[in-house]
Amino acid sequence: MTIQLDENYYRMLTDLQAADFVLVELTLYLDTHPTDRAALQQFNDFSMKRQKLAYEFQLAYGPLTQFGQSGPPQNSWRWAQDPWPWQV
Repeated sequence: MTIQLDENYYRMLTDLQAADFVLVELTLYLDTHPTDRAALQQFNDFSMKRQKLAYEFQLAYGPLTQFGQSGPPQNSWRWAQDPWPWQV
């Protein structure tokens, strides 16, 4: 079963995936170039950007992860109500 969500859902999810990709690549680079200040600054910038994107996504569509790391406080238990990744 596929659940169709609005275009903004998919745009925000794509933006999150892109930020995650950049952070993984920068992590690998910084593992071998730990003194590269420009790369570290870029990592920090994307880390903050990713946090903001995740917060905005979770406000609009519910938690991305569980175990208390899902952004803003919840007024209801939405974890099992939102579509699972294979449903979108």
